[in-house]
Amino acid sequence: MSLDRVAVAVGLVFAGSAVAAEDVSTLPEVNVAAPKEKTTSYKAERTSSSKFTAPLLDTPKSVTVISESVIKDTGSVSLEEVLRTVPGITLGTGEGGGAVGDRPFIRGFDAQASIYVDGVRSIGAQSREIFALESVEVIKGPSGAFDGRGSAGGSINLVTKQPKAENFIGGSVGLGTDKYRRVTVDGNYAVNEDIAVRLALLSHTADTPGRDDVDVKKFGIAPSITFGMNSPTSLNLSYYHLNTDDTPDYGIPYTLAGRSEANPSRPASVSKDNFYGYAHRDFRKTEIDSGTATLKHAFSDDVILKNVTRYDVSTNDYIVTVPDDSAGNVVNGRVFRSAKSRNATTRTVANVTDLSVAFDTWNVGHKLNTGVEYSHEETKNRPYSIVNNGAGRDCSTALGATTNCTSLYDPNPSDPYTGTVTDSPTQTTTRAITRAAYVFDSVKFNEQWLANVGVRYDDYSTDSYQFNRNTNAFANELKNGAHFWNYQAGLVYKPQSNMSVYASYGTSSTPTGLTLGTGNDNISAANQNLEPERSRSAELGVKWDVLEDLALTAAVFRTEKTNARVTLSDGTTDTAGDMKIKGVELGLAGKLTSNWQAFAGYTYLDSEVVDGGTNATGLAAKGNDFANTPKNSASLWTTYAILPKLTVGGGAFYVDKQFGNVANTVEIPSYTRFDFMSRYDIDKNLSLQLNVQNLTDKRYFNAAYSTHYAVVAPGRLAFLSLNFNY
Repeated sequence: MSLDRVAVAVGLVFAGSAVAAEDVSTLPEVNVAAPKEKTTSYKAERTSSSKFTAPLLDTPKSVTVISESVIKDTGSVSLEEVLRTVPGITLGTGEGGGAVGDRPFIRGFDAQASIYVDGVRSIGAQSREIFALESVEVIKGPSGAFDGRGSAGGSINLVTKQPKAENFIGGSVGLGTDKYRRVTVDGNYAVNEDIAVRLALLSHTADTPGRDDVDVKKFGIAPSITFGMNSPTSLNLSYYHLNTDDTPDYGIPYTLAGRSEANPSRPASVSKDNFYGYAHRDFRKTEIDSGTATLKHAFSDDVILKNVTRYDVSTNDYIVTVPDDSAGNVVNGRVFRSAKSRNATTRTVANVTDLSVAFDTWNVGHKLNTGVEYSHEETKNRPYSIVNNGAGRDCSTALGATTNCTSLYDPNPSDPYTGTVTDSPTQTTTRAITRAAYVFDSVKFNEQWLANVGVRYDDYSTDSYQFNRNTNAFANELKNGAHFWNYQAGLVYKPQSNMSVYASYGTSSTPTGLTLGTGNDNISAANQNLEPERSRSAELGVKWDVLEDLALTAAVFRTEKTNARVTLSDGTTDTAGDMKIKGVELGLAGKLTSNWQAFAGYTYLDSEVVDGGTNATGLAAKGNDFANTPKNSASLWTTYAILPKLTVGGGAFYVDKQFGNVANTVEIPSYTRFDFMSRYDIDKNLSLQLNVQNLTDKRYFNAAYSTHYAVVAPGRLAFLSLNFNY
C-alpha cells in the first residue's frame, strides 16, 4: 500500500508540472537544471543555524557537519546510521523501560532531549529517518547558550530539504537482502521566479539482518513551498509526516552470576539471532506530523529578521519484551520475558524569532544574532496494563511452565502470550514551558584576531500529574521551575587565512524533567525541588583548510558537572555529585585529490565519576567510567573514482568497550565494523549503487542497558539502488 501511495503522489507532482507547462506563455522563464549531484563534497563551510554567526573555520567550537553526500554514499537510512560516522557518539537504551527511540550520547552525556530540526527542539521519542534531510550537524561540548536546557555534551541539528530555484526530480529504488525494499523520491518545481515547491517521499520495508522476527515498515511524505524566493520577504511552509510499524528489539540478556566492578557481566554467550520477545504480541507504531512556517524579511543585506513557528505531534505506541535477568534465571539457562509498554503522544508548539545584523564599530566588524524563543511541550502517556499468567519472575517456580519464561539458548518467538493486555486506567501528563532570550556576536578585530561570545537566559517550568480514569482521581502532582543563564565565549587566532587556532569556554544547564516523561529523566518527588545541574567546558582547537576542499580539525577539551544529581546516604536526592570528562578529537573531511574523498575522525574520552553520592552505590562508583562512554572510537569513510564512471568506497568503524552503568558492573565489548560501496554512473541521470553494510557480518552490541540486556547490532545487509536525477 505504501508503494501505491508513493506512486500516486509522484503522479500528482508530474501532473501538476504538466498542467503548469501547458500555459507557458503566462509564466516567466525559470532555470531548468538537472545537476548530477546537488551536494558533491564531504566538507562543509558553515552550519545552517543563524546563531553560528561565522563560518566553521572561524567558529571556536567543535562542529561536525555530515553532508548529503556522506549520507548517500554510506547508504544510511536512519539518524542512528548517520551518527555512526561521527566518533564520540554512542547509543543508549530506554532507561527503566523508557521510550524506545533515538538516544545518542555525546562526549559521555545523554543528548536525547537535544535533537533539533532546523534549529527547533524535537522532543518526541522517535527513530528518525533521513529521506527528507539535507545534512546533519553535530555540535560538541556544553551548548546551553545555543540550545537552552540540556546539551551538556552537545546537540544534533537535522537540516531538512527546502525548495530551490530549479526544476529536478531525483530519488532511488533499492532492493536487497533481508527483504530490503526502499523507494525515495525528491522532486522540486519552480513555479516562477518567486515560488517553488518541493516534495520528498519514502516507502521502506525490511527485516533486520541476523535478528529473528525483527522487521520494520515506514512511509513518509514531506512537502514544502516557498513564496518570495527572490524578494526581501519570503514565506516557507513545510510539513513532515512519517509513520512506522516495526518489532521492538531489546537484544540479549546479561549473565547475573558474579556481577561486580572487578568482574563485569557481559551479554550471554548465545546465538546473536536469538529474539526473546513475542512475535505476535510485541509491536511498535509511531506517527510524526510536523508543520512549520518560516517568515523571513531582509531589510538589507546586513539586517535580516526571521520567525519560525512549528506545531508538532508525535505518537509512540509499543509493547516490548525485556530479556530479564533480575531473578537469577539466566545462569540456569532460562529467561523471564518482562514487558514494558508506552502509548504516548507529545504535542509541541514552538516559536523562534531572531534578528541578524552585520555592522562595524571603530573598524571592528560585528555579525550579531539575537532572538527570543517560546515553547510549550506536553506528553500524555497511557501505557498498557499487562498481567502475566503466573506470579513473580523466578522461572524455577510454576511460572516456568508458562510462556512467560523461555529458553536462554533456544527461545521461540512464536510462543503465544497467555496473559492479558488492556489499556491502563492511569494516564500521566507531563508539560514543559520555556521562555528564552539570547544574543551572539562574532567580532572581527582584524584579519588575524576574532572573538565569538554568546549568552542565553531561560525561564523553564515543568509539571506532571497522573489521572485515573476508573476513579477520576488525580495523583502524583509534581512541579519544578528554574531560571538559568548560559554562556559561550571563544577567541580565534588566524596565523593564515585558511587556518584558525581557538580557545573556548561554554556552559549548560540540565533542569529536572529534561526529557519530558520519556522515562530517562522524569520529574519525581525526589528531584522536583532541585536546581538544574550545571556543566562547564574548556576547549583548545585547531582548524585548517589545508586544501581548497579539505578540512582538518583537532581539539582537546575538559567538561565537568559539579552538581550532578546523586543519592545520599539517607536515600534522598541532591545536586551534590561531581563528574568530569576530558578528551581529544581529530577530524578530516573533504577531497584528498580530485578523485578521492574522505570523512574521518577519532575521539578519546577519559571519564570519571568524581563523586557519585554518599549511599553505597554512589560510594562504589567513585573513580568509575561514565556509562555509554568508550575511551576510544574512530571512523573512516572514503570513496575513490577509479574510472570516470566507477567509484568505489568503504568504511571502518571502531568503538571501544563501554559500560552500561556508572557502577561499571555490566559492559559490552569493543568492535570493528567494515562497510563497502560501489557506484557506476550509467549516464548523467542514472547510476547503480551497491552498499554492503557490516561486510564481515560482525555480530556486535551497539547499546548497553544498565542492568538487564544489550542491544544486538544488525548483521550483514547488502542492497542495490538505482539512483535517478533529472
